[in-house]
Amino acid sequence: MADNVKLYRRIADTVAEAIEAGQYRLGDRLPTERELAEQFGVSRPTLREAMIALEMLGMIEARHGLGIYVTGNVRPVVPSAEIDVDVGAFELIEARRLFEGEAAALAATSITDDQLQQLEALMVRMHEEEEVAGEDADREFHMIIARATGNGAIMATIENLWDWRNRSPLARNILTRARGMGLEPRINEHRRVFEALRARDPHAARQAMRDHLERVIDHLLHATETEAVQKAQQETSARRNAIAKRVAI
Repeated sequence: MADNVKLYRRIADTVAEAIEAGQYRLGDRLPTERELAEQFGVSRPTLREAMIALEMLGMIEARHGLGIYVTGNVRPVVPSAEIDVDVGAFELIEARRLFEGEAAALAATSITDDQLQQLEALMVRMHEEEEVAGEDADREFHMIIARATGNGAIMATIENLWDWRNRSPLARNILTRARGMGLEPRINEHRRVFEALRARDPHAARQAMRDHLERVIDHLLHATETEAVQKAQQETSARRNAIAKRVAI
C-alpha cells in the first residue's frame, strides 16, 4: 500500500479487504477495538476513525455491548475527490494540538491588548450563543491567536486545519456526532489559554492550548461511544414496546 495513504485508511482498507476476501462474513463479529488497535499498533483515535470510515461505507456496525459486526461485504465506489480530502477529525485535532500549541506560545510574546479584548468578548459569545454560533466564536478565538503570532504561514496553516472540518466527509461525520452529543465550548479551557496569553507566558500558553485540544480528542472518543449507547437504548426501548403490544393483544 502506498506510503502516503493516511494511517486510518490503511487500517480501514485492510479490514475491508479481509471482509471482501471472506475472512469475515456478513453477520460476523470483528475483534474488539482494543484488539484491533493492538493488532495494528495504533492509538484509539486512529482505530476509531478507521471503524467510523467503514461504518460510513456500510460495511460494519458497532453494537454497544455486543461488538463490531459485518453488515456489508463490498466497498461502494467513493469519488476520488472525496478520498483526496478525507482527513479524520482526530487527525485534525492532533495536528491542531501540535501547531496551535506552538502558535499560542509565540502569540504570548506579541499579543496586543486589543487582541486580548477580542478574545475576552469571544469567550462571552461562546457562553451565551447557541451551539453553531458558539462554534464560529470558537474558531475566531483560535484565529485571533494565530494572527497574534504575526506569522503569515502559521495563520494560513491553522486556518486551513479549521477548514478541513467542513471539507472532509469523515471529519464532518465525527464532529456532527459530537455536536449531537452536546459538544459545548469549553469556557474554562479557553479561559486558561486567555490568562496565559494575558500574562505573556509562552510556556503556560503552550500547555493550556495543548491541554484544551487533548480534551477535545477525549470528548470525541466519548461522544462516538455514547452515540452507540443511545442507539442501543433506543433499540431496546423499541423491542420492549413491541413486546408490550403483543402481550396486550
